[in-house]
Amino acid sequence: MLRHAAVAAVTTCAVLVSAVAPAGATTRDPVRDELRRVVAEHGFPGALASIEGRNLTAGVAEVGTQRRVPTDGQVRIGSNTKTFVAVVVLQLVAEDKVRLDEPVETYLPGLLRGEGIDGRQITVRQLLQHTSGLTDYVKHLPFADPGLRTRYFEPRDLIDLALAHPADFPPGAKWAYSNTNYVALGLLVQKVTGRPIAEEITQRVIRKAGLRHTYFPPVGEQVIRERHPHGYTDLGAGRFDATDLDPSWGWAAGQMVGTPSDLRKFFTALLDGKLLPPAQLAEMRRTVPAEGSFDDAGYGLGLISFKLSCGKVAWGHGGSIPGYETRAAAVDGGPAAAVAVTAQPSTEAGNPAIFKVLDTALCQ
Repeated sequence: MLRHAAVAAVTTCAVLVSAVAPAGATTRDPVRDELRRVVAEHGFPGALASIEGRNLTAGVAEVGTQRRVPTDGQVRIGSNTKTFVAVVVLQLVAEDKVRLDEPVETYLPGLLRGEGIDGRQITVRQLLQHTSGLTDYVKHLPFADPGLRTRYFEPRDLIDLALAHPADFPPGAKWAYSNTNYVALGLLVQKVTGRPIAEEITQRVIRKAGLRHTYFPPVGEQVIRERHPHGYTDLGAGRFDATDLDPSWGWAAGQMVGTPSDLRKFFTALLDGKLLPPAQLAEMRRTVPAEGSFDDAGYGLGLISFKLSCGKVAWGHGGSIPGYETRAAAVDGGPAAAVAVTAQPSTEAGNPAIFKVLDTALCQ
């Protein structure tokens, strides 16, 4: 999520790694090496990774200090939130409270109306799959305004921002990532259940998966609750600390906070069938080509599939929000991993470097 805030986070910092080898040991750790490289070569102040049985860090927790990145510290997980929302929607499908191929109009009458936009023609599946044609409201947020960081948005404000612009294409015509889809899904969940989306995610996913350090921030909360590295961004006026912000403009598309190890556990639980019945998990894994993303990627219902360098197929998601970039995935019957850096990539080379850490961890 969020490709519209360029980051200039170049810093020279000592690389610190939480896993210490015994005296005299010369065993090389490829994941640790890649994590170090991300910090040294791409200017991220800090980086964190969680692999099976261990957590690694590199860089510093705060620019201008030598303070270590907290092991498995909390970060804003951005669009990984979408997978949590998708799980809730598919649980409601399993309970026969929502139907994937039903028009959105059935659940949110009159909400989606605009130029080329009609909720009677857009299905729940198309929202989950990013084939609805709804334009991405994030493209129209005022990122040049410093006040955006502390501004509160109602979910309907975000929908209205998107509806003020024509549809990008007719429903089902193609795939295009749009945060608007998941704000609409958050409203759908609330309408069907009569409860806040944060409560539904907490009860249905976070507690069920045993995630101890993941949460959906309540209205008005701008801080990260537990140990965390600072996150940095650049909105055209130089680098600044974006750790504290009002995440309401992300809402059901990207508001959540978590740790790398919790993300790893979440995707493991999901693929292991602990969060969804087999039929709904199978629907989640039915993908369409994610055109314009990375090679061979497919997008299911809030879940991305992609090939690893070792030939395996991984399933996961990622998140980008001012201050933090995260990637997490799991392999069927195999390992899971999550990586986070403390700034959005300032160059196109930054994203492949983050994926390289994830790829190395999953291919070990």
